[in-house]
Amino acid sequence: MKKSSMMSLSVTALLGLSFVGEAVSAEVNLYSARKENLIKPLLDRFTEQSGIAVNLVTGKADALLQRLEREGDNSPADLLLTTDAGRLHRAKQAGVLQPVQSATLEAATPNHYTDPEGYWHGLSVRARVIVYATDRVDPSALSNYMGLAGDQWEGRICIRSSDNIYNQSLVASRIAHYGQQAVDQWLEGLVENLARRPAGGDRDQVKAVAVGQCDLAVVNTYYLGVMLSGDDEAQREMAEQVSVFWPNQGSTGVHVNVSGIGLTQAANNREEAVQLMEFLVSDEAQRWYAEQNHEYPVKAGIEASELLQSWGEFKADDLSLGRLGELNAEAVKAMDRAGWR
Repeated sequence: MKKSSMMSLSVTALLGLSFVGEAVSAEVNLYSARKENLIKPLLDRFTEQSGIAVNLVTGKADALLQRLEREGDNSPADLLLTTDAGRLHRAKQAGVLQPVQSATLEAATPNHYTDPEGYWHGLSVRARVIVYATDRVDPSALSNYMGLAGDQWEGRICIRSSDNIYNQSLVASRIAHYGQQAVDQWLEGLVENLARRPAGGDRDQVKAVAVGQCDLAVVNTYYLGVMLSGDDEAQREMAEQVSVFWPNQGSTGVHVNVSGIGLTQAANNREEAVQLMEFLVSDEAQRWYAEQNHEYPVKAGIEASELLQSWGEFKADDLSLGRLGELNAEAVKAMDRAGWR
């Protein structure tokens, strides 16, 4: 991911918005675990271009999946947009999605960011990295995720709870690469090195490092980007006290995950829904993700934002993200055995 001197553009400039009041003759219904401000500008642009209205329902990821299951064939939802391949796999296993075959989606999205059977497709990428206190940690002491079990990190690590899907997917990826026995040993050491009982979200882990409760934390890049670019001065100042370390650069690459989308089994507006899916991997939509959402584009050739580029280039794990869902149950069991709460 190369550095660019391109100046950040406004949302309007990036999307070329020039609403012309076109008549809306069709619609598509979207259940989204992304907050409205993280997706609505793109949906408005899609409506402007296509004439298809998007009816947006936002909510917590698990609650939206449960809603789809309860509604069954009577669900009004045509699409489910959610975060983490583990959640997308759960939706597939629950029988609430149907496969989509699209040359546009296949050309835009790398195979490892897409369900092998086409039940879901990645839209944007985030990496789960180690952040460290710049005044207390020498980055040369860091290497990879498994190294977090080392004795030098005793009482120095913060991470959110084991019921968090991001951590479950991270552990699932380690199982895929190293096997269950090695991961069991790793988790025992990791849990012993925690500075406190896991609590809060990723931003809370960054804050804990900033105030000295721990020296390292494991977080998604998206959250650090939000803190550094947001209007909350206190959060920004805390985020500025940590630096990003890219684990596993000499081996598997840093663990990455996606936000993704799937066509519901109950979809009544299938053609319109597929059009929206394809729009979300278009160049302009991917540029918007890159500049405004602090996520890496899933589509090759679209540059990341200047903020993300400032953290440097990195090697990403190319493990098929479908494996994260397949190994989720094993990951949760391993975390329970290790006493990760």
